[in-house]
Amino acid sequence: MDFDALMLARIQFGFTISFHIIFPAITIGLASYLAVLEGCWLKTKNPVYRELYLYWIKIFAVNFGMGVVSGLVMAYQFGTNWSYFSDFAGGITGPLLAYEVLTAFFLEAGFLGVMLFGWTRVGPGLHFFATIMVALGTLLSATWILASNSWMQTPAGYEIINGQVVPTDWLAVIFNPSFPYRLVHMGLAAFLVTALIVAAAAAWHLLRRNDTPAIRTMLSMAMWMLLLVAPLQAVVGDFHGLNTLKHQPAKIAAIEGHWENKPGEGVPLTLIGWPDMSQEKNHFALEIPRLGSLILTHSWDGQFAGLKEFPRADRPNSTVVFWTFRIMVGLGVLMIGLAFWAAWARRRGRLYSSTPLLRFALYMGPAGLIAMLAGWFTTEIGRQPWIVYNVMRTADGVTRHGALEVGVTLALFVVIYFIVFGAGTVYILRLIGKGPHTDAPQEGGPGEAHTPSRPFSAAPDSDDIAAGSRTDQG
Repeated sequence: MDFDALMLARIQFGFTISFHIIFPAITIGLASYLAVLEGCWLKTKNPVYRELYLYWIKIFAVNFGMGVVSGLVMAYQFGTNWSYFSDFAGGITGPLLAYEVLTAFFLEAGFLGVMLFGWTRVGPGLHFFATIMVALGTLLSATWILASNSWMQTPAGYEIINGQVVPTDWLAVIFNPSFPYRLVHMGLAAFLVTALIVAAAAAWHLLRRNDTPAIRTMLSMAMWMLLLVAPLQAVVGDFHGLNTLKHQPAKIAAIEGHWENKPGEGVPLTLIGWPDMSQEKNHFALEIPRLGSLILTHSWDGQFAGLKEFPRADRPNSTVVFWTFRIMVGLGVLMIGLAFWAAWARRRGRLYSSTPLLRFALYMGPAGLIAMLAGWFTTEIGRQPWIVYNVMRTADGVTRHGALEVGVTLALFVVIYFIVFGAGTVYILRLIGKGPHTDAPQEGGPGEAHTPSRPFSAAPDSDDIAAGSRTDQG
């Protein structure tokens, strides 16, 4: 691998976006989870839902802050490292990112204060509405970001005038051919990420004999979500794969490690192997005959383009995407297995007491994030060598920096990110380790009972809520 300025710029962007994508995914899932918890509490008045809301809103607040900070870097990198791409495609990507700020981020920010600080200051209906608006804002944010990224994958609704992309049909730009599949796939991935984190937190507490109604409710809700979403994600992934085969056939060929078709034969599914880009073949391949045809063409003898049908300069790196895709799919299979195991244990009355199940749920905690990152790598590396598919090459979009300049900034990013976001992650894990409780003292700042002494202690504890409820009732 030649670590020139282009490769270093790609690694830098991949590194920063890999950190960033983690936090919005958790934010999307947690915001919806919090809306469900508050809705359940308002309907049933069961204090368990209130406990869980107060527990997870603190984790949400820290995660939201880290997502905002990490996201700022991405916008600057478009100008610093990818200025030629910004000049070429800014007529489309710029407005889409602006729409994200105007319709989504402002919505989140506007209601976030009410959500975090307004539990005892506004009525329950208004607070619930604020929580819903924050959840909606996170989904809207993902919608605009994925519209922009999907346009880069399957560009539509544009023409090139004087060397720049000019939109001719905004509906075609936004609802480009791959957008619906990516939006649903990413939204379900965010829910899976959150369900696995919630399940792992509950499993950790149950394994430590911290068996409370709130912990049990956490595990139960997470496993129901997993049982619903994990199989659905597999179905959506199949549709997404068929869409990719139609619009990005070279990416599918690279994912499958498929080099060429044999006359009259179906395409095998290569379970494992080592695609060799230079020798144009797979080493140590373990194949199932015709299964590749059955999955991708839904036909026993169907064929699709192999990598040899594309010029070498237009081929994605099969060695990388072959394995990132299999990591994603393998973890997805484990998620489905965990969901059905939990359903079986629930039926036998052992959901909260089966140590092997709880350990498996604990170990699967980061699986959603790993699978999501693996899928993201597959999508973005599989698009190469194009930054806008079949329109602009990645090499033509990078700013003409030297390798030393990009390398130094990459090293600084690595050090700073691991310090800042590592500390944030440790803090989140400490919050998770405390568990939901109702008897914690209110942490207030000097003078005022409701003035937070630290930014992330802003969310009220349940004693404060109970006091507020008695005041309202009195």
